[in-house]
Amino acid sequence: MTTTAGDHRYLQVARALRKEIVDGVYPVGSQLPTEHELCERFAVSRYTIREALRRLRDDNLIASKPRAGTLVVPRPSTNSYAQDVMSIDDLLAFAQGARFAIETNAMITVDETLADRTGLPSGTEWLAVSGFRRADDTAAPICRTEYFINRSFAAVGRLLQRHSGPIFPLIEDLFGVSVVEVHQEISAVVVSAELAQRLASQPGSAALQLQRTYTTSDGEIAQVTVNTHPSSRFRHAMTMRRVRDSL
Repeated sequence: MTTTAGDHRYLQVARALRKEIVDGVYPVGSQLPTEHELCERFAVSRYTIREALRRLRDDNLIASKPRAGTLVVPRPSTNSYAQDVMSIDDLLAFAQGARFAIETNAMITVDETLADRTGLPSGTEWLAVSGFRRADDTAAPICRTEYFINRSFAAVGRLLQRHSGPIFPLIEDLFGVSVVEVHQEISAVVVSAELAQRLASQPGSAALQLQRTYTTSDGEIAQVTVNTHPSSRFRHAMTMRRVRDSL
């Protein structure tokens, strides 16, 4: 994990300890050094250490128990969490068995055009993974999917050819972080001639673009996902109920 001069010291400590837990320096069931020992090691205050440990607890990596100290614990299954934050297009793509065929998987530098489209900082490096989702090999694509993964987590790219579900649970498991917020925006776009040919739709026709930004407990953007659906192959349903004031 990379750190910058602007990072709070407790985030630097948390990232160092998180990496050691993920790398097996402190395996599951082992005890972390005491707060006093950590203060001496990192040359920081007890407050800084406690904030760093709080981050690790938020990531479900450690637990503090009376008379037992701070223990490294097994991370819970991500399946239920993934289901909680999955959006409608994820349900279409994954629950109905859609297959993601990867066409590109490479590090890129964000240019101004991509920055305007995704909100990623211009000039930064991200792992770009793109392809199309299909229900089967003969059906028209459900959507084009583009993943932009923080270079800190780019090692996840080597696992994607054998993976069909959401990527962020892999990031959580590999790097010991927790995605705590997923921001989604839905917008209408016009399908370009090139994309229309790949999606088997009409050039200039309408499409729905769903962009999701995944943020970790450290406030770092782990991943941005952009899914572009031809309008005829996407439906978003929502039920709203009136809340009656109590008398």
